[in-house]
Parts: sequence; C-alpha cells; structure tokens
Amino acid sequence: MSDRFTGNGAGEDEEPTTPDGETKSVSRRDALKVLGAVPMAAAVAALPQVLQQPVTPHATPTQPAHPATTHGRSSPQFFTAHEFATVTLLSDYIIPKDERSGSASDAKVPEYIDFTLADKETGLHTKTAIRGGLAWLDSECQNRFQKTFLRASDAQRRQVLDDIAYPKKAKPEMSHGVAFFNRFRDMVASGFFSSAIGWQDLQYVGNVFNPNYDGCPPAAVKKLGVSYDVMNTRVQPEKK
Repeated sequence: MSDRFTGNGAGEDEEPTTPDGETKSVSRRDALKVLGAVPMAAAVAALPQVLQQPVTPHATPTQPAHPATTHGRSSPQFFTAHEFATVTLLSDYIIPKDERSGSASDAKVPEYIDFTLADKETGLHTKTAIRGGLAWLDSECQNRFQKTFLRASDAQRRQVLDDIAYPKKAKPEMSHGVAFFNRFRDMVASGFFSSAIGWQDLQYVGNVFNPNYDGCPPAAVKKLGVSYDVMNTRVQPEKK
C-alpha cells in the first residue's frame, strides 16, 4: 500500500448525544444494522468502554503519537470523541503529510467531515454508513489484534487498510469495509482539495488572465474531432 491511501459512554441501547445533550440521529446500533453485519454487531457490543473515550494512539515510525482529543479544535458535532480521533487518524493515512503539503488533518478535513455529517441536509444513509464503517474498522481490528484501530500498531492498521483500500483485490468478506473506505476516501479527498493546503498542493493558480492564449492546441482539436473552420461557418465575423 502506498503512503497515501488516494464517547459518551452510551450503552448499546442508548442513543449517543451531542455535547449540548441533544440526541444524535444515528446510533451505533443503527449503523451496524445498515451494514448488515449481525456477527459484527455482537463483536462491537462486546468491545471495551475505551471505544467511547478519547485515546492517544501509539507512536510509530510513520505515525507519531498525538493526543486524540479536540484540544485546540472545536468539539465535534456529529462524531463521538473516539470516532473523531479515529476519523483524524484514518484521514492522515489517506493523505499524510509529505514534502509537498500538509496532511488531511492539517487541512482540517476531520472538521469538514464532521460538519458535513452534522448538517441536517445530509442524508441519514450517509451518516449511518460512516458511523457504521468506523464501528466495522474497530471490530475488524478487535477481532484480529484485540485492539481498536487507534490502539493498533501502524503495521496492524496498514494490514487492515490493505485489505479494503483496493476493491478489485479485496475478498468478498471485506465488502462492508471496502464500501466504507471508498466513501470515506472520497470525503477526505473532497475536503482536502477544497482547502487552501489542497489547492496549493495541486498548484492551482485560480482565475488568472492569460494574455497569450492562442486557442486550443491543434493536437487537442484533432483528438476532439472539432475544427475552428466549423465554428467560423456558424459565427458571423464582427463587422467593422
């Protein structure tokens, strides 16, 4: 796999709540039901309470330890603290910091995803798919390593991500993880490349006037099967 992969303590029967006490629209149980993973639901229900608490991931050669809290950031409106920490870490696996630009979290992609999912106009299916996918990720790590995604080592995380990041190579039993990762990766890319860090990474210069534009290159015109001659027959030249 390349370097770029381009709570609240509520019980299983309780709805997660926002910091102001309002009930969130998608419970962990609902998310698991939508994924259609009944065995997984049982596994996630048995996970320790650490799932609902902020966690500090282990340091690795490629992933230094950092507090998985929202210190210095606004509190998440959709995700639990544990979910937000997982979203932050997973986002940085998809778009890590390199010599050309900052990481997804540097571009505040986790905040963008949280804001998008908290919006009342965002469909329930999307909200449920993301929350359920995060639960799937923890369940898969728990089954393999007896750890959550946050607690797993860098090598262990990459092992799971390798199994879901490439749809054509993925095993059928990984279909839920593949579907989640595809959707989540799209959200990360949308957030990153619409940020200042992202468009600078693309070296986008914006709507800048080009005084030397000579029209579409001949090779491109030929490939498109069009001709300026056709245009000249349809547009009356300006009369002087």
